Amino acid sequence: MIGVVVRNRPTLGAEQASILAALGVATVHEAQGRTGLFLPGIAPIQQDRAIAGAAVTVLAQPGDNWMLHVAVEQCRPGDVLVVACTTENKDGMFGDLLATSLMARGVAGLVIDAGVRDSAELRRMGFPVWARAVHARGTVKATLGSVNVPVVIGGQQVKAGDAIVADDDGVVVVPHATVGDAIAAARKRMLNEEEKRRRLAAGELGLDIYEMRPKLAAAGLRYLDELPNE
Repeated sequence: MIGVVVRNRPTLGAEQASILAALGVATVHEAQGRTGLFLPGIAPIQQDRAIAGAAVTVLAQPGDNWMLHVAVEQCRPGDVLVVACTTENKDGMFGDLLATSLMARGVAGLVIDAGVRDSAELRRMGFPVWARAVHARGTVKATLGSVNVPVVIGGQQVKAGDAIVADDDGVVVVPHATVGDAIAAARKRMLNEEEKRRRLAAGELGLDIYEMRPKLAAAGLRYLDELPNE
């Protein structure tokens, strides 16, 4: 669907966004059945930033950032701008000027399946970005795309209003309808990991905590005091 802007979309509460960001990409991904994780080609351009927010989706044409400007108007505080392209592209479709505009609207960050430029300035500004590439080549404003339509990015489908979680480990999408379930499952997993961390710190082995020894023996693992003479 090209040439449309959908105004109405689901929202994500600030408390839910804060919880998801704190839980992190890896925990949320594992807790929701190892689903929703973006391919590793879309990576952070900075370190030590963790965000979560409702997706404002953009379907853009390669080398054309016209619809990113259109999407800014649809952004609310706490949102994450999610930009997919109709075909593969690494041009620098986003830079410090668009970031300034998004920051003025309280946007949490950008996830883009294309390139960005002004990367040092973006880091200085403190605007978090996850991108396919860093590339200085500029873009045009000539061809329509769409805003807040379903897109495919990083191998995952994202709909407007879905929760996006992004940190140093990558990006994961949580469907809007399952955000509550994902948070509950992720919290349970986190508590379980905290207990395992305590036991590991006390000197217990993962071999015993995870009850690996019987399965390793069944698989044929043998312990030898020394290699046999040939």
